[in-house]
Amino acid sequence: MPKISFFEPDGTVRLVDAMAGESAMRAATRHGVDGIIGECGGSCICATCHCYVDEAWRERVGPPGDIEADVLEFEAHGVRGESRLACQITITDAMEGLALRVAGRNA
Repeated sequence: MPKISFFEPDGTVRLVDAMAGESAMRAATRHGVDGIIGECGGSCICATCHCYVDEAWRERVGPPGDIEADVLEFEAHGVRGESRLACQITITDAMEGLALRVAGRNA
């Protein structure tokens, strides 16, 4: 089970156990990570799981797909080059140590 670090909006670091095959959003909501809501249940339509992928992980996690990019553009606040929706990041065993910063509602 890979361990993932979520940096919450208030600066708290939450280290969570994620299961390979689940989304980063599911791992975050299972562990009560502040700022990851997942209102749409992972359907890639609400941007309430907007996060920033740590620089060291951007290439391995990859860029957003077309639909995800549209949702980020029209629904998310504070979009940057490292923005992703946690519901669209599928966890693999190779993601041990992944670091995601929760964008928060006023990012």
